[in-house]
Amino acid sequence: MAEVMKHCNLKLVPEECKYQNTRGASQSKRRDSVVREIRYMAVSFRPVCLARTLPPSNSNTMEKESSSQEKKRIVVCGGGVIGVCTAFFLAKKAGPTITVTLIEKSSVACAASGKAGGFLALDWCDGGPLSHLARTSFNLHRSLADSLDGPRSYGYRPLRTLSLSIDPNTSPTNSKTLKTLVPSWVDGPIKNPRTIGTVETTAQVHPKLFTRRILSSAMEDHGLELIIGELQRVEVDEGRVKGVLIKEEGGEIRAIQAMGVVLALGPWSGRFSFLSDIFQVSGLKAHSIVLKPKDPDAITPDALFLTYYPGRGAKPFDPEVYPRPTGEVYLCGMSEEAEVPDDPEQITGNPESIKMLHKVAATVSRSLAEGEASVVAEQACFLPCTEDNRPVIGEMPNVKGCYVATGHSCWGILNGPATGAAMAELVLDGHASIVDLTPFSPARFLRKSQNSIEFR
Repeated sequence: MAEVMKHCNLKLVPEECKYQNTRGASQSKRRDSVVREIRYMAVSFRPVCLARTLPPSNSNTMEKESSSQEKKRIVVCGGGVIGVCTAFFLAKKAGPTITVTLIEKSSVACAASGKAGGFLALDWCDGGPLSHLARTSFNLHRSLADSLDGPRSYGYRPLRTLSLSIDPNTSPTNSKTLKTLVPSWVDGPIKNPRTIGTVETTAQVHPKLFTRRILSSAMEDHGLELIIGELQRVEVDEGRVKGVLIKEEGGEIRAIQAMGVVLALGPWSGRFSFLSDIFQVSGLKAHSIVLKPKDPDAITPDALFLTYYPGRGAKPFDPEVYPRPTGEVYLCGMSEEAEVPDDPEQITGNPESIKMLHKVAATVSRSLAEGEASVVAEQACFLPCTEDNRPVIGEMPNVKGCYVATGHSCWGILNGPATGAAMAELVLDGHASIVDLTPFSPARFLRKSQNSIEFR
């Protein structure tokens, strides 16, 4: 969708492809809920299991961890795909000498990482600053799918990608090109079809299942610890991070010491002045629906990038359609600037935007029309966008041991693995070798801001 893609810093392939743990009884109950949520997978996928979350602590609100428990610790804040991938690669690389702890306010992948399309492209960012990051991450997705049984556990699969124009005010074009290129389930008024991605260059994952499978592997195989709690403050002393303060569900404030802190807070990054004093992250509200056709086997694995004309004289927009191996079909394409709420669970879609997406679905295919497909979800999420349309990945200026990874916009699912792998190298080795993070350093914004970083 053009409204989203303009934030993504793409080199566009030809014109039609412009898209391109816890304490207290209540916390224990919440932790169990998170475990149940992550155990849930779509019926057609193999279930995963979890190793552990942090055990409930005793009643001392601000107790310090004992020296016997106190290994070196790295804390990752944010349970979206960027935070989970970062925690995964940190835990895998650090080994048993360092504890990696993931802190999430609500539930893992409850925001954009659970409501995105999950589309992956090898070369759609070529020619821009995201090129190496995207190509590296696309290949990491392949290797992760091999090692984590991605096709069964989270719906990883290569797929063909088409560009189409749809005008409901015209009659369908009946041509040889349409019959040979466009899948039979796409029976609307289609024009100008062309292939913009092959099984070698485009693929997909179910984003929520992917994020939670990565989390379960990190916990089961690499000892990652999970805390459900809200970040209150990053503790800094003499220019070096010392840990974080979090608020647990019962309202208790808990201090966690850490040698490093990674902030992967998505569109909520601006809630902390020590970040917003350096750079701004805004939220672009994107809408989507998920449908379940009566005959899901008839829907082939072809992603569709559309130019849709809603009416005569009306401005076209660019919906996207992603059939999933779960038998569902995901559609997105309506975005708007909006205030990001404090609680990701409170995000709801604009009824008019949802209505338009249903209209698009019915126009694309009779199999997706009302009565022919059940509604699985009508939803919205916020994509984190930066001033210069590049993610912010690196160590915060003037604060040793405090890192940030945010602002991935519409390419968060694609670039999660490479971002996580590069962050693990940066935190543990002092530099990233898998990807050059220089173009994404938060220090690039210093010339634009004379504000000092303040930690309270």
